[in-house]
Amino acid sequence: MSNFFKKLTSPIVYWNLIMLVVVSIVLLIVLWFWMKDFSHHGESVEVPQIKGMLLADAEYELEKQGLVVVISDSSYNRKLPAGTVLEMTPAPGSKVKTGRNIYLTINTRNVPTLPIPDIADNCSLREAEARLKSLGFKLGPIEYAPGDKDWVLAVKCKGRHVVAGDRVEIDCPITLVVGNNSSGIGDDFDDEDWDDFSNDEVSPTTEPSIEDVEF
Repeated sequence: MSNFFKKLTSPIVYWNLIMLVVVSIVLLIVLWFWMKDFSHHGESVEVPQIKGMLLADAEYELEKQGLVVVISDSSYNRKLPAGTVLEMTPAPGSKVKTGRNIYLTINTRNVPTLPIPDIADNCSLREAEARLKSLGFKLGPIEYAPGDKDWVLAVKCKGRHVVAGDRVEIDCPITLVVGNNSSGIGDDFDDEDWDDFSNDEVSPTTEPSIEDVEF
């Protein structure tokens, strides 16, 4: 038993214990730094508000915070310049770790097109306007032509007739040709003309006598 205690108290055992403690501490420090670099433990930043910014400005603000820009989608807003940030994920003000991807939706340069719905000779003016507005079309001035009142007779875009299925830019104003409740026959012959016509004196026709006939 005494020999056992003597071995425990020998300098070699002490040095081995000291070395074991030192190695353990070093390993823990290395592991802690590795975990910090791997998961950015304890490092978080606030996502800045960049909606409405142009892409170049948005990239600068995000990269300044150590965030990564990813353009994930595009959309179209006629009121904003091309390249404007429309949406972002995560939302502004969110707390995220540095190196996090920030997904952006950008306003496209290309004006999208949409197919013309089946409205010509198929619905009233009110219904046609409602359908076109719901699809995102712009409406231009209405043109009138002979036909049933407020009935859509034709559809135009940039002065040319378009039919159902034709694709047009959503920025192109749509002109609806609508009936004005006339047949188109005698439209220029108004009530005043008719009164003048009815009041005209008509000279009676005189039949020639036999004396007036030359042989």
